[in-house]
Amino acid sequence: MASEERAAPEVTPSRPTRPVPLWRNRSYLLLWSGQAISSIGGEASHLAFPLLILAVTHSPAQAGFAGALRALAYLLLGLPAGALIDRWDRKRTMMICDAGRALALGSIPLALATNSLTMAQIYLVSVIEGSLFVFFGLAEFSALPHVVEKSQLPAATAQNEVTSGVVTFIGPALGGALFGVARALPFLVDAVSYAASVFSLSWIRLPFQEERVRKPASLRADIREGITWLWREPVIRSLMLLHSGLILSYEGMLLLVLVIAEHQHASPLVIGLMFGISGVGSILGALLGAQVHKRLQLGQILVAAFWLFALLWPLYAIAPSPLALGVVLAAFWVVDETYDVAQISYRQTLIPDAVRGRVIGAFRLVAFTCEALSTGLTGLLLQRFGALTTIAVFECALVALAIAATLNRSLRLARPIADL
Repeated sequence: MASEERAAPEVTPSRPTRPVPLWRNRSYLLLWSGQAISSIGGEASHLAFPLLILAVTHSPAQAGFAGALRALAYLLLGLPAGALIDRWDRKRTMMICDAGRALALGSIPLALATNSLTMAQIYLVSVIEGSLFVFFGLAEFSALPHVVEKSQLPAATAQNEVTSGVVTFIGPALGGALFGVARALPFLVDAVSYAASVFSLSWIRLPFQEERVRKPASLRADIREGITWLWREPVIRSLMLLHSGLILSYEGMLLLVLVIAEHQHASPLVIGLMFGISGVGSILGALLGAQVHKRLQLGQILVAAFWLFALLWPLYAIAPSPLALGVVLAAFWVVDETYDVAQISYRQTLIPDAVRGRVIGAFRLVAFTCEALSTGLTGLLLQRFGALTTIAVFECALVALAIAATLNRSLRLARPIADL
């Protein structure tokens, strides 16, 4: 009956809620601040390691071997670590890793205080620190999308990159100053910084992964699943191939710039100023990255970045002074950091949480392999053919990468982060 009919309630469309700003996001601030502190300590001890080995043994070869042990950890553990990160509780893993790094680094001041430090201990600490770094880095990358909203990932990535640039700028200087006061001091500061990271992580209440409901599988099957997902996803596969080619082309850039600066008879003070100028470019690029990401699509950013890399690279051959080299290097880092903000935040958004650790483990394994190859290849080319030929070889590679990025249909059609 009409008298019994009720009018349908008027529905008011709900407005989408705006995410909490990053500077008011308690979980993000705890994560970011803890990692900023531990990164400063890590950069300080990273410089102090070769200084300590040289002071103890006077052997550059042994200093290089200790660094190689740390890098070797990623080549050996990258794939299984990614699979395990997708199984384990990520926050607990990060806390255990940083607690382990605090104990490992803290053993060096103790050994120095008791005059019992040996090269075997230094090598062991390098292996432990490098191995735990692999697990921590994969867990941290996979955790960020659970701490901030999807739309905030470019801004959060940009802030992390700015922090990384500042840390890279001041960390080595701090490490050198601390080592000059006392050999044990950089390692003690690093151990305390890792303890601070554990403390900050313990205050975060959010889970760092989705609830997992999965059938038990072998580690090999898990690794295969991550690699298969990476290769079958056209955008991530294209990013991996282009990014690895880019690293192979320019990872030896610092060695190239150092050789050119030495040929220009630059003093250590001038070389330090040159790299200081380049550090400013890194910070500016990270700040610019989030803004560019709001206005351009992923494919547009990548194509522009690769052509700018190819255009900037030949300027190393005509830079008339070390300071001019620093300006070119700074411009290069502006482009590189803008590119990093775009591709890192896109990977964090697109890769499903269930396979994120495995996919990024495989992605980084290829990148780290190219990094090692690039440094060695750059050294060989410089020694055998000189700087100009080295620049020409890598310029050809960068132009080829720029053409490949331009013609890549998957990148051109990549959806905006908001639509993923």
